Amino acid sequence: MRIIENKMIKKIPKEKKRLIVGATGASGIPILQKCLELIKEEEDYESWLILTKSGELTCKQESCLSVEVIKKLADYCLNPEEIGAEPASGSFLKTCGMLVVPCSMKTVAGIRSGYADNLLLRAADVTMKEQRPLVLAARETPMSAIHLRNLYELSMIPGVHIIPPMLTFYQKPENIDEMVYHIAAKLLEPFGIEAKEYKRWNGLS
Repeated sequence: MRIIENKMIKKIPKEKKRLIVGATGASGIPILQKCLELIKEEEDYESWLILTKSGELTCKQESCLSVEVIKKLADYCLNPEEIGAEPASGSFLKTCGMLVVPCSMKTVAGIRSGYADNLLLRAADVTMKEQRPLVLAARETPMSAIHLRNLYELSMIPGVHIIPPMLTFYQKPENIDEMVYHIAAKLLEPFGIEAKEYKRWNGLS
């Protein structure tokens, strides 16, 4: 708080950058968890989580945390059936984009075809039409010709980033947690988030 001409002026809080995070039933919940934790570390960002019912089932299978605890890692948590929620419209307060992690092939197909029958798919549709960054942590292996065709079509759309959660070893990870951290950092980079422990490629030593 500061005084100007003997008048008390309240400091207006800086508006946070809103990042929508979708999570589906594909494998990869530990990466979702780490992404939410890294976003929470950034005081200029806030996360809006859309966790599908299939995603909740995968949470129970893959995480040592409860679904409710994972939801609390986000600043806001929205019901995927709430098709009229804020991110369903391009006139919603501007977001810095959307991350879908993990992203199932069903969700990829829905986004590619514009079949927005839930809030997650609608939010992705809005993100694309407003030409904001959309990052898809596409998770499936092996991929069929249909999967590859859908991903190819999406990759041609400006602002869409296809970032499968592939393992890398150049940073010499010592455990699975370090691998998960590295993948999460790569997924958040398109939104301007620089994870503190992210190890970039510095050439062959």
